[in-house]
Amino acid sequence: MASLADGAKHGYAITRDVKEIAGVNLGPGTLYGALARLEQRGLIEPLASDDRRRPYRLTGAGADSLRAQLTEQERVAQIGLRRLLIAEGIA
Repeated sequence: MASLADGAKHGYAITRDVKEIAGVNLGPGTLYGALARLEQRGLIEPLASDDRRRPYRLTGAGADSLRAQLTEQERVAQIGLRRLLIAEGIA
């Protein structure tokens, strides 16, 4: 979903973006399975297309869900980093 945070993308563009931001190579089965699940949950929606590539975008519920997930990940990362500093005697 983070790949769609800055706008609609088709599958190949999502795959490239995920590789760039997360270092993960998504195969077609993994990508389209995830897109189908996200669509079923109402978190993304397909857009009309003039060619064979189908773009997807976040729904309002998808943006809310992504924001909540990222906020929680940020909180956990901050706690972990703080604990490392304490353990290393820096803080």
